[in-house]
Amino acid sequence: MDGALVKAIGIKVLLVGVSALLLFWTFNAIKLVISARGINPLIKQFFNQIAAGRIDGAYRLTTKGYKQHVNRQDFIKFLGSLQLNRYRNLKSGRPRIEDKEIMLTLKLKSEDKKDEMPLDFTFIKIDESWKIDRIAKTQS
Repeated sequence: MDGALVKAIGIKVLLVGVSALLLFWTFNAIKLVISARGINPLIKQFFNQIAAGRIDGAYRLTTKGYKQHVNRQDFIKFLGSLQLNRYRNLKSGRPRIEDKEIMLTLKLKSEDKKDEMPLDFTFIKIDESWKIDRIAKTQS
């Protein structure tokens, strides 16, 4: 009888643990989705500005901190080094939250999908709107 009681209690504890873990995961997923609202339109606007040749418009989507470390000329050189005209498709990775920043890896893919270039973006919310705080090419 003691073995059956231990087994019943063990199953209940396991179910409570799994339920708590599921609740924790759901809460964090909802928090991530709500806090990341506005990032996708920013990304779209950023690449649309570049595609239209409005580099200054894309540069204005970055934070003051980014502009202090990367001047306009370096930004233009960086964009030129990426050879963005080779890529047509964009795939977004899973966002990561750290403090008040959201990090996101975007993978640019060529039209034939043979070439891929990952870019790491860091976003910061300033006055209720998202800004790009960091852009870095990563190794694939």
